Amino acid sequence: MYKPYLQLAKPGIVIGNLIAVTGGFLLASHGSVDWFRGALVALGVTLVVASGCVINNVIDRDIDRLMSRTRNRPLVTGRVSVPVALLYGIVLCPVGMGLLYAGARRLLPVALVFVGYVVHVGLYSLYMKRNSIHGTLVGSIAGAMPPVVGYCAASGRFDAAAATLLVMFGLWQIPHSYAIAIFRAHDYQAASIPVFPVVRGFAAAKRHMVLYIAAFIAITLMLGVLGYAGKVYMLVALVAGLYWLLLGVAGRNVGNEAQWARKVFFASIAVVTVLSVTMSVDGYAPPASSRLVFLTRGIGS
Repeated sequence: MYKPYLQLAKPGIVIGNLIAVTGGFLLASHGSVDWFRGALVALGVTLVVASGCVINNVIDRDIDRLMSRTRNRPLVTGRVSVPVALLYGIVLCPVGMGLLYAGARRLLPVALVFVGYVVHVGLYSLYMKRNSIHGTLVGSIAGAMPPVVGYCAASGRFDAAAATLLVMFGLWQIPHSYAIAIFRAHDYQAASIPVFPVVRGFAAAKRHMVLYIAAFIAITLMLGVLGYAGKVYMLVALVAGLYWLLLGVAGRNVGNEAQWARKVFFASIAVVTVLSVTMSVDGYAPPASSRLVFLTRGIGS
């Protein structure tokens, strides 16, 4: 009875974002964690993400029936009606934002998660996904928002660490998504979705993936350079990033591109999970003189 509604919320995506928002919250907590507030923030962001996934199912129901991996989704098979799914998604969003505000006690994190929601549901799902090869770039903005929201909920400000997390998780989205597009290329072709690897070719996508992974490594290390994370984090970030980079470079001479892309995809999940966990346990506040604060604690309180 409840399984179709759970499937509409895309639990895999929700869990990934739950890990990311928790990592951001713990990074900003500097070892002094308010677990009740953290739980409210994590649950709030989780419900907003779930809402976006449900609405995305509603928007994509026409193309979902054309792809082998999505043709059994509840809205395609009729196990859940469109009006019920819309109501489900619409209710999840304000409830999630309310819980987020209760945990964060300020408007800044709510504003950030709202921006991510609008980008994902409005700009990406309704237009860019179907009309541009750069849809992944736009979607990456929304995908990068949960750890930033978690960080700002705990710190009360948007500073250099928040900006670093935004760029870091945004860069991560591109090779992760391109890998999916490569091993699911037939699905995207069947649904006429203009993803970069399908339109520009796998060779061009591989080159871009390597560049994005290299940039990702550089920005992950900035958390340590700026004083927000320690040496353990920097070592783990470097090792994990280099492993992902070497796997990406290996794509130039692979025989089975779909198999290689799956390895890159699973490696991307492992890398971002390890980094989220490591920055949670090896983060601390840099000296006040070294902080670059864009939005102070007073704004959005």
